[in-house]
Amino acid sequence: MSDNLTRYFAIQKALVSLRPTSATGNFARHLNTLGMLVSGIVGSRKCHLPAIALNVPTSGKPQSRVRKMERWLHNARIDVETYYQPYIQALLKSLPSTPLVLVIDGSEIGRECVLLSVNVVYERRALPLCWCVVKGKKGHLPVSTHIEVIRKAAPLIPKGRTVVFLGDGEFDGTELLGTLHELGWNYVCRTAKNVILTEEGERFQPTDLILRPGDRIELPEVNFTTSGYGPVLVCVIWEPQWKEPLVLVSNMEFLEEIYGWYKLRFRIETFFSDQKSRGFYLGHSHISDVEAINRLLIATCLTYLWLVCLGQWVVQTGRLGWIHRTNRCDWSLFHIGLAWVQFCLDNDITIWTQFAIPKKE
Repeated sequence: MSDNLTRYFAIQKALVSLRPTSATGNFARHLNTLGMLVSGIVGSRKCHLPAIALNVPTSGKPQSRVRKMERWLHNARIDVETYYQPYIQALLKSLPSTPLVLVIDGSEIGRECVLLSVNVVYERRALPLCWCVVKGKKGHLPVSTHIEVIRKAAPLIPKGRTVVFLGDGEFDGTELLGTLHELGWNYVCRTAKNVILTEEGERFQPTDLILRPGDRIELPEVNFTTSGYGPVLVCVIWEPQWKEPLVLVSNMEFLEEIYGWYKLRFRIETFFSDQKSRGFYLGHSHISDVEAINRLLIATCLTYLWLVCLGQWVVQTGRLGWIHRTNRCDWSLFHIGLAWVQFCLDNDITIWTQFAIPKKE
């Protein structure tokens, strides 16, 4: 059996396994094409359709396969709710019972498009929950777009789970913070060092304080911005090696806890780099249609979920030494997953495929 066929069958089995009923008709064909896309992305390590077409097991000319995948990307019946959410819900149920850490950020993808993504942190990776694609270049998106993607994420969170939401300075709008409060989520977001704060009727800015490197200052029960949103806790942190202080706004209680959570925000950068320069080269895609990119993301994000889960399975089951040195590992779970797929194909080993973090034995 060819590598392409082996990889495709493994992926297709995992896609079908989470469906309550057997796939038939157009749904079955669409699921098969999704399996082709995921398999081809892993095989080519690219998201360009001609490269994917060379790594899928269907017969016919590569250009015919490209056209088949193009039709899938432009099919209005293909939506995130049907073809992605069942797998992310399985993933969320498999995560440890500790607070779910959600991170929001944006990045340019395709041709003149911007991806705004909400991801859940696991180990040193941030796994995509949901996203929004808009036309434009990287920069501050409207608060309404921020709220839109958060509203998409909220129904996915299992009941009873504690959420800690993290964002950089673009995501400190009071409408957004109000939405997070309404959802019952904790939040920590970066804000400007000259933001207007109000305490007991007096307005001031963090820059009005006498600050030095090494300072850690809590400003509890202050109102935030000229709109007077709050009360909130504002923290000013200036590490000795920094050129200027970091200012955070939160609805949590303690500076050290807030700062500890905020450090996890940067893990979403691993998702963008794995999707782009270190992984599937999504940033080099020539697709400019927002909806087509949105559907391509279904495939690239499913691929990412699977590879990270697979990487964790390899580590957890003691198989890392089969593909990498055991005294020190400098590979991410994502790259461990990629390497394990190739190892299985080279050695005729069944490929583990699940969209969930494996349980510890």
